[in-house]
Amino acid sequence: MYTVIGLEVHAQLKTDTKLFCGCSADYFQKAPNSQVCPVCLGMPGALPVLNQKAVEYTMRVGFALNCTIPDRCKFDRKNYFYPDLPKGYQISQFDEPLCVDGYLDCEVDGEVHRVRINRVHLEEDAGKLIHAANGTSQVDLNRACVPLIEIVTEPDIKSPEQAAAFMKALRQLLRYLEICDGDLEKGSLRCDANISLHPEPDKLGTKTEVKNINSFKAVEDAIKFEQARHRKILESGQEIVQQTLGWDADKGIAVPQRAKEASDDYRYFPDPDLLPVHVSEDWRDEVRGQMPATPAQWRERFSKDYELPDYDIGVLTEEKETAVYFDQVTEKFNKPKEVSNWMMGEIMRLLKDHDEIKVSASDFADFLQVIDEGQINRNTGKEVIEAAFETGKTPLAIIEEQGLKQISNTDELAQVIDQLLADNADQVERYRSGKTGLMGWFVGQVMAKTQGKANPKAVNELLEDRLNA
Repeated sequence: MYTVIGLEVHAQLKTDTKLFCGCSADYFQKAPNSQVCPVCLGMPGALPVLNQKAVEYTMRVGFALNCTIPDRCKFDRKNYFYPDLPKGYQISQFDEPLCVDGYLDCEVDGEVHRVRINRVHLEEDAGKLIHAANGTSQVDLNRACVPLIEIVTEPDIKSPEQAAAFMKALRQLLRYLEICDGDLEKGSLRCDANISLHPEPDKLGTKTEVKNINSFKAVEDAIKFEQARHRKILESGQEIVQQTLGWDADKGIAVPQRAKEASDDYRYFPDPDLLPVHVSEDWRDEVRGQMPATPAQWRERFSKDYELPDYDIGVLTEEKETAVYFDQVTEKFNKPKEVSNWMMGEIMRLLKDHDEIKVSASDFADFLQVIDEGQINRNTGKEVIEAAFETGKTPLAIIEEQGLKQISNTDELAQVIDQLLADNADQVERYRSGKTGLMGWFVGQVMAKTQGKANPKAVNELLEDRLNA
């Protein structure tokens, strides 16, 4: 049996206001039904006004996904009745979406897979149902009318692993474009998976749709579950029932919800309150000119400008904030591999317990310069960076406060060493008689007398010069 998977991904846009009204689109953790007005409540006579920024953000996604953006798109009413849909219909796009015919490449086990994009269209989000333990349900319409894009793939995905890889690549892209925070747990990025199995490759069987997928692990788990369920039914000689299921992550099962609708069931028709949108070439050019660099462009530049290994580039560009930080540090301390080593080591370790990097890029560059000059050693440096994360102080301030700078002044070190050799003439004689292993003892004595602040390299050079004279 061959598996065929198509994804429908919904991403909330980070606009200040909602799609068709002036209400704040920042609804998370706000009091229920506090971010609403007659438009998003679906009051009779309330007229929608299109948010231009939402259209431009959608165009930005279209360009990044290599889509064509037609000269015209329009909005339609998608009719269905559900408690979280106050108007009894959703304003969406049906036969004239804003973006069509694109693709996104994703990597699985070192192989690049291209997933074609059927369309990217703009629509309003629905409200949210809150189910109480006593069996009652309430409706919060703060989310209603928040701008939402739907990214629909072609059935090009062949495995749960490819589906998860596509979702990760898409989330990274959306975050780099600065149009969606990509938070699956909050629901600002949501995924529905359409799955079918067929005995012949590249042919479609009867599909089912799994909703309520809110993590990358859930993407794989839900598809694997449905994949196994389809196979069992087909191998027993029965037929798949086309339906919509909800993924229950706690139980690890997909639960049937309803028969799957076709487009005719929604009775689409053009929204009479909204004019078609005409996209001029000048408008396209304006949006192109405002495009942030994509993850692929960042990776290409890091490879070309910094000559870093592919592994380093992958880690440093996983999140845009990390890539920008690396860029800023390297601009001041121009040793890319050294910066990369510290970021992939100590910085990534400390980020497991902290929400953000607690040291500015400029201060981190100054810190690396101090290590490069031998004023402190790497082990001390690790302790300094950890202290900087915990206290909020700059690394150089911590080094100064704790007196951690190494003594590299050869005149100062020479005085300590000359006194040490004068006080331990018998050890000097043993060394010169062939007991060269005593070098470690001499170095240790110098380090003890300087409270560990002596530059080891300078100490070794001065000792060898005097003991071998």
